[in-house]
Amino acid sequence: MAGRAQIPTNNSALIAMIADEDTVTGFLLAGVGNVDLRRKTNYLIVDSKTTVKAIEDAFKEFTSKEDIAIVLISQYVANMIRFLVDSYNKPVPAILEIPSKDHPYDPAHDSVLSRVRYLFSAESVASGRR
Repeated sequence: MAGRAQIPTNNSALIAMIADEDTVTGFLLAGVGNVDLRRKTNYLIVDSKTTVKAIEDAFKEFTSKEDIAIVLISQYVANMIRFLVDSYNKPVPAILEIPSKDHPYDPAHDSVLSRVRYLFSAESVASGRR
């Protein structure tokens, strides 16, 4: 297993959120929220005043922290930083795009689904099946 990436394991890992207020509130009520010793939260609430730069910074911060295992991001927010989401290729933290109340899920824009489709099409071509 020399070629496989090692996935770090911790006793506890966090879920980070980048989404609208209603979505983040729902996940906070479910127990996803965390505030560390430096008063940094594991979520970003995106509204009409949130800049793309703030979203990019939160995405980079969440994907570089070692205690985060999953980053949940609303699909419409992911579309704002699509270049970052599509270029991210590490197994942990996993990036999952979720729908929001005002923006329905569109499978055509989901980066994970597009990678799965690509892998299956490459496998079917390699094995001679179509």
